[in-house]
Amino acid sequence: MIVEERIYSLQVGTAPEYLRLYEAEGLAIQRPILGRMVGYFTTEIGPLHQIVHLWAYRDLAERSERRARLAADEGWKAYVQKIRPFVVSQENKILIPAPFSPWAQDDPALDMARP
Repeated sequence: MIVEERIYSLQVGTAPEYLRLYEAEGLAIQRPILGRMVGYFTTEIGPLHQIVHLWAYRDLAERSERRARLAADEGWKAYVQKIRPFVVSQENKILIPAPFSPWAQDDPALDMARP
């Protein structure tokens, strides 16, 4: 199991509208395609105006397949055009769980939204 961490740095003051659009439109498109959302967060201390979200995958191959499906989705393409003006930068990391982490095993209990 791997976890992808995505961090979006936003224009100052745009986080509430970004989150409103994501909840209203983006979530319904992204969640069924990507499958296992670990969490979606905003920052309050440290670098501000950031959105952090985590998605779990069995491996890089599953991630690549799901990300390709998302990129090809017409609804997603339209949604991205709406939020793109808010985004200053994006950072991605692939997190590999330590052997003792609950995410180290491909545990069906962790499959929160397997389509």
